[in-house]
Amino acid sequence: MQNLPDTMTVVAISEPGGPEVLILEQRALPDVGDGDILIRVGAAGVNRPDVLQRMGAYPPPKGASDLPGLEVAGEVVAVGAAAHGHSVGDRVTALCPGGGYAEYCKVPAGHALPVPAGMSVLKAAALPETFFTVWTNVFDRCGLRGGERFLVHGGASGIGTCAIQLAKAFGAEVFTTVGSSEKIEAVKALGADHVINYREQAFEKVILEITGGQGVDVILDMVGGDYVERNWKAAAIEGRICQIATLNGVSRDVNFSRLMVKRLTHTGTTLRPRDDAFKSAIADSLRSKVWPLIESGQIKPLIDSTFPLTDAAEAHRRMESSGHIGKIVMTVGS
Repeated sequence: MQNLPDTMTVVAISEPGGPEVLILEQRALPDVGDGDILIRVGAAGVNRPDVLQRMGAYPPPKGASDLPGLEVAGEVVAVGAAAHGHSVGDRVTALCPGGGYAEYCKVPAGHALPVPAGMSVLKAAALPETFFTVWTNVFDRCGLRGGERFLVHGGASGIGTCAIQLAKAFGAEVFTTVGSSEKIEAVKALGADHVINYREQAFEKVILEITGGQGVDVILDMVGGDYVERNWKAAAIEGRICQIATLNGVSRDVNFSRLMVKRLTHTGTTLRPRDDAFKSAIADSLRSKVWPLIESGQIKPLIDSTFPLTDAAEAHRRMESSGHIGKIVMTVGS
């Protein structure tokens, strides 16, 4: 263990509300359990669940830090007695149950992966939340295979830019929706085959036209609301849809006969509450199947903007503007 300070600077939530409720505090460093590692954070990713937590709509799971922040990258500075696979001094990036908006962050050892060779800590901080989410939902849960058609909504988001690249790398034909001409060009550069501006066209109609009425095999959706039935219209026979958020609210009126006639599977998950073993298994899959693609340069995180930790409120305002293309990352320390 390195010589460590007694306290650290963190970003806390003073009360539910807007970005202005994010405040700087001094806190004691987290206690490192037997299966944990402690990371000196160099950069932390900003994600939509952080915004929801700040608003009081997404409380941390039992036992997790009350601080926001679901992904970090930096240097291992302490290793628990039963933690394996990491040593003090290693550069890692990790999925966190919370607590990432801080100078030091404790994570289960199995949730950390090495910073890919040749990658900066800043870029590595943009990997865990989106790659863990996309891998478990698109490939494990929905079983996307090479040669299938895949649709991800919000193609310019962190999830979208990750999903486009992963699906393309594993041989899928990729469809996505975005809301501006600037975003169209950005996602095409990532490999999207078909890009639909949802402000100008009905995505389900365009998809059915492009596919000759066949539809897409797998859909990753974080919109919800009226997209539920529209996704069913766009889906192929025996298509699979995975719901990971409901930014447009819940759907109150859907035609279940369409689900039945097409023999669709509509499933959903939230990653944060899942147990440590589940997340460690995802990390193992990413290490063997995805990290080589990142290290070869075939897949890379797209960074929209960076902010210092002290400007966390501005980072949240950027997230809430929905103008970002790729990930928003905060730098921590010098």
